[in-house]
Amino acid sequence: MSGHSKWATTKHKKAAIDAKRGKLFAKLIKNIEIAARTGGGDPDGNPTLYDAIVKAKKSSVPADNITRAVKRGSGEEAGAANYEDIVYEGYAPGGVGLIIECLTDNRNRAAAEVRSTLTKNGGSLAQNGSVSFNFERKGQIEVPGEGTDYDTVFETAADAGAEDVSDNGESFTVITDPSDMVTVRKALQAANIDYDSADLVLNPKTEIDLDEDAARKAVRMTDALDDLDDVQNVYSNWTASDEVLAALDEE
Repeated sequence: MSGHSKWATTKHKKAAIDAKRGKLFAKLIKNIEIAARTGGGDPDGNPTLYDAIVKAKKSSVPADNITRAVKRGSGEEAGAANYEDIVYEGYAPGGVGLIIECLTDNRNRAAAEVRSTLTKNGGSLAQNGSVSFNFERKGQIEVPGEGTDYDTVFETAADAGAEDVSDNGESFTVITDPSDMVTVRKALQAANIDYDSADLVLNPKTEIDLDEDAARKAVRMTDALDDLDDVQNVYSNWTASDEVLAALDEE
């Protein structure tokens, strides 16, 4: 697992208790609405919705907000926005590749804000395909370290078809083929192993190793993009040494 992924996992956990809580909630609610719209409002029959609800609950989104989002998405309640998926490719300083996934009800606003944020932080938009070729879709399950251990998680996940399990210190990351993610998640649950999230993500095939200054610029870029209301996910292909990551984490 890349150093960047370890850092991003840590930052994601912090996000639930910092000043960005409102924006995090909004993004999680969007995911629930879309999942309910595309697969129905019954979590038992809609694994994507089930995982979106679990992730929202783990991030302390109020139950009423979750319930209303499911109802809006499934059509049981009015008020659902007409969201569309848009994916942008770009570059951060140092030649770092970026995949920016948006979920928006205003395509023009999303495009303008992404372009402006890239420019202000020393980056640029890229042509479609010029960055995405270096990324592949994977299932990613985040497992809290408390109450379990690496060997147990590894054996359970591997037996269910997982490709890799990484120890992040306070948590474990299970990587699967996209088609195996729900099967592996259910196997972990059957073994009474809790999980924080199960998502389809984009992982880089090759990475760029950055020094502290370049890594700081990459973090600034991804944080600025992630702060945009229309941006759901930002993926990049940078990594760094444990020393650099520790220095960034102290800031």
